[in-house]
Amino acid sequence: MVGIHTVGPRRTAALRVTALGAATAVLVLAGCSTGGSSANGSYGFPQATQDTSSTITVWVDADRQAAAKAFQKAHPNTKIKVVTYDGSANGSNSFRTKMQLFDRAGSGWPDVVFSSQNNDAAWASQKNNGKQAFAAVLDKGLVPNDTLSKFTPGALNPCTVSGQVYCLRNDLAQTVLWYNKSLMDRFGYTVPTTWEEYEALGEKLAKEHPGYIVGAQGDAWTPEVFMWASKCEANNITGPKSVTVKTDSTTCKRAASLLDTLRGDGTVPNVSVFTPEFVKNYTGKVLMMPGPAWYAGAIFNNPQSLNVPPGQLAVSAPLLWKGEDKAVTGNVGGGTWFISSHSTNLKAAAEFVQFVTTADDYQVNVAPGYPAYAPAAQKWIAKQDASKYFATPLQPIATAGSQVWDGWGYGLFSQEAVWAKTMTPAITSGTSIVDLLPTWQQAIENQAKVNGYTVS
Repeated sequence: MVGIHTVGPRRTAALRVTALGAATAVLVLAGCSTGGSSANGSYGFPQATQDTSSTITVWVDADRQAAAKAFQKAHPNTKIKVVTYDGSANGSNSFRTKMQLFDRAGSGWPDVVFSSQNNDAAWASQKNNGKQAFAAVLDKGLVPNDTLSKFTPGALNPCTVSGQVYCLRNDLAQTVLWYNKSLMDRFGYTVPTTWEEYEALGEKLAKEHPGYIVGAQGDAWTPEVFMWASKCEANNITGPKSVTVKTDSTTCKRAASLLDTLRGDGTVPNVSVFTPEFVKNYTGKVLMMPGPAWYAGAIFNNPQSLNVPPGQLAVSAPLLWKGEDKAVTGNVGGGTWFISSHSTNLKAAAEFVQFVTTADDYQVNVAPGYPAYAPAAQKWIAKQDASKYFATPLQPIATAGSQVWDGWGYGLFSQEAVWAKTMTPAITSGTSIVDLLPTWQQAIENQAKVNGYTVS
């Protein structure tokens, strides 16, 4: 039986599980020795004395409890204790903070941790004040190469540091254009293919059908949906400790202007999709919404959220900016699973992490998001299409996986935390996002420098 304990707040928003898509660049960092002693174990890092009968402690966010339950059902003889925490949602950094406390204490580390962020390998692969790095190296035999090779190309890039793999991706979170086909047909509208058409349709909707919306901009991952897909170079990690930040570019300004316009007419309100306010005001009134693959299960086909009836929800490819020959997309999450290098039962920990990322029992049959593991992803798409829930085939989601722009990287600091702290309060007070771009620039630079980055 799985024991459920709680650490920190439960947040459905942790489903974001920050998924970086297949086109993302490999994170390369210097000085990634994981050793806490001079001797390495058989998997490339110092190992604790192993006890294959011991209970493993697994940290998950509230939504990943289903993964733990699926594992326990499939492996009833493996003893696990499940602890829920916020999954580092919205850049809370709770994962790192708690592991640092255990480092100081010299004990207490969980065996497995799920994180909704994609930048955790940047710190988890490094020594902490001379202490052994938290993350176990996975590609030195702990996880078979045959398993690693079957993840979607690029899916493990956020987990790869100086050529070694330190985590497994849960799902990919490439953004697409979700839309309600029934509403689109009823209103006589054509699905946009460019951001300019999207903006124009939003303005038209505001005049002809007040109260209906084409998106939302109240979440910390708003820049990952809109700015990233506009090639806004706000987070270009160019080296181990270097980042380029240019929020005064045309690409940043065009996305900011679009958000300002559609917030002004009420069609992209400044409200989080994970609030009672959103559900109350916009159930049945979402015409379109750019967002990640996991929106399908987390928002639309969810009785606790919009609960869109079968046969209405459709999906289209990422939007293109006029004058450009290829659309790119942002990425909003795609959770990561880490094994602790301190675990006394690496065998069970590896068994758990491989199960929750590759097994059909979870990734195909239960998980709401697009699996990072390619064989499961193909089955997931087929299952969704066969369900007849969606009004159109889901192939655009698979295609978008290779369209994530690689100019947005995975540094030590969280862009979501910067946006939530700096931008959200000002936007809520009515300040233009275009006018806030210099403020955003300075906030990113400050956070980068605190983490030791050289900013250009």
